[in-house]
Amino acid sequence: MRSKEIEQHKTQLKLTKIQREILAGTLLGDGHLETQNDGKTYRLKIEHSISQKDYIEWLYSHFKIWIRTEPKIKMKEGKPSTYSFTTYSHGSFRFYAQKYYIGKVKHIPKNIGKMLTVRALAVWFMDDGSIKSSKHSNVLFHTLGYDKKELDKLQLVMLKKFNLKTSLHKQKQNHWRIYIASESMTHFKSLVEPYILPSMMYKLGTKMPKG
Repeated sequence: MRSKEIEQHKTQLKLTKIQREILAGTLLGDGHLETQNDGKTYRLKIEHSISQKDYIEWLYSHFKIWIRTEPKIKMKEGKPSTYSFTTYSHGSFRFYAQKYYIGKVKHIPKNIGKMLTVRALAVWFMDDGSIKSSKHSNVLFHTLGYDKKELDKLQLVMLKKFNLKTSLHKQKQNHWRIYIASESMTHFKSLVEPYILPSMMYKLGTKMPKG
């Protein structure tokens, strides 16, 4: 589309309920919002390892109308490295930028209790979760970028809203990861499995990726 057509197209864009839930989840993980005009509008940037191409394609399918070009492969040392896409800059993303960022630093929104739905929880897990190890059935969220007070609040939300018991494990100085307690694993799986892509089920220890 030409510039005028793009601008006209953008005036018709509005986030759907599912898109909002996906945003809430991916922004807790590796999703990133950036502005080029001092916060008037923002664009969503998604980038993951090429091994998670199916996940990127799934995210792209939900935001395709917001995106001008298809996901791109980035090469490193002559081999596919990452897969990514970027949306149009749009005012609709400003609400999320204001909730998830202070300056350029990402934070857990104060109203995360309202924003975190089961779908958002599943997207967050696909984005930034993993099984502890091949010898353990517990899963964790790699929340190293958030401070402990924010994670304490997030744990409380997970307990009150989803009845999920969790614990914080210190990884490095002032860096923590959220672990789902063993007694909550069956319930956690029952919540998120309907939303987890087949290629991402290995994160739950259910199916390992091919190759």
